[in-house]
Amino acid sequence: MKLSLPSNSRMLTKDFTYGVATASFQIEGGIDKRQACIWDTFCAQPGTIADGSDGSVACDHYHRWANDINLIADIGVDAYRLSLAWGRVLNEDGTANREGIDFYRQLLSALKDKNIKTFVTLYHWDLPQHLEDNGGWLNRQTAYEFRNYADIASRELGDLVDSWATLNEPFCSSYLGYEVGVHAPGKSSQADGRQAAHHLLLAHGLAMQVLHSNCPASMNGIVLNFTPGFPATDNSDDIKATAYANDYFNWWYSRPIFEGKYPDIIDDFAADIKPDIAPGDMAIINTPIDFLGVNFYTRAVYKAHPTDIFEELEPTNAPVTDMGWEIYPEAFTALLQELHNRYQLPPIYITENGAAVRDELSHAQVHDLDRIHYYQDHLNAVHCAIESGVNVQGYFAWSLMDNFEWALGYTKRFGLVYVDYETQTRYLKDSGVAYSALIKSRV
Repeated sequence: MKLSLPSNSRMLTKDFTYGVATASFQIEGGIDKRQACIWDTFCAQPGTIADGSDGSVACDHYHRWANDINLIADIGVDAYRLSLAWGRVLNEDGTANREGIDFYRQLLSALKDKNIKTFVTLYHWDLPQHLEDNGGWLNRQTAYEFRNYADIASRELGDLVDSWATLNEPFCSSYLGYEVGVHAPGKSSQADGRQAAHHLLLAHGLAMQVLHSNCPASMNGIVLNFTPGFPATDNSDDIKATAYANDYFNWWYSRPIFEGKYPDIIDDFAADIKPDIAPGDMAIINTPIDFLGVNFYTRAVYKAHPTDIFEELEPTNAPVTDMGWEIYPEAFTALLQELHNRYQLPPIYITENGAAVRDELSHAQVHDLDRIHYYQDHLNAVHCAIESGVNVQGYFAWSLMDNFEWALGYTKRFGLVYVDYETQTRYLKDSGVAYSALIKSRV
């Protein structure tokens, strides 16, 4: 099966950026060459990771990066989105780790040699453990440590980077890591989740100021994930409950960046739940950005709850991915239109979109038709959003290759490339072939 778009689609021109994406902890390995991070610690705790695995080797990208870049180039993408490991760039005392910086300079230089644009994310969840030991994202000082990291990374690598993103999905770092505890560092408190979110957003704003100063020629922004909520019925109570859920999970992270304030539901929080916000914080968070990265995978459906305000419903009689996430591409178009209508936006890049599928390797091939269907439907959803006036400039498939899927270990596969973890052999899946063909068909 091929991937196709309407012949007049702007997504079929070479002005539209296509890429693939990865994250440092999920693929790199090479842990002996960096500081320990919160995910190393989390993985070592019994019962935290579905298959008991960790990221010590992962896809061994630290040693196999040159071959992986050849693979990226063969697919024909315009750009590669990667993240830096904070603890590989810096030493524990906050100084530059020359060996780690040299690793990333080699990698980024090789991408440049192949005319592949570099979209670099500074933070994809792997906080150095020593910072967590001092409070992590509950400690306001961590935001300033992040500013120092952004300063050193951008001065050392900025000449090789086309685009910087401060954070990847602060929702996951704060809510999953500090509020419900299913991700590192495994804390579970509503107050902790809201405070961590504020310090993450403060870190973003501080880093944006540094990036604008150090790298004025690059495109600098942030990557937010959105799971748009839909009401289970047209009952007014369900509609109100869904609006609250969207404020809590989605607009909590976008509104401070674009409007300099949190959703109004913060006024209803008990005093011990509200984050500590220092004078001037919201203006820092509101620092202008050059692009918004949007990650989308699925939607959520909510109904009113008598004591918890809202309740999320499990998908029923609906197609789902191997993650159990409903496949509902109409929500992707609706989300992009909602963002466009809600805020004064810079250009949007789809920085992650993809599907986990139960892949089977047979005779060096993976026939992942379900993933191709997912990509087809979601590329069409982006096209529809563009046709309605949304300024989407690029699309990155998640992910380049199968990798460590956080609390689910290696039990789920998102890649366009199949990874045999025992041999570290890579196999381009049918979805990778189809994605490559679409990219190369542009005029």
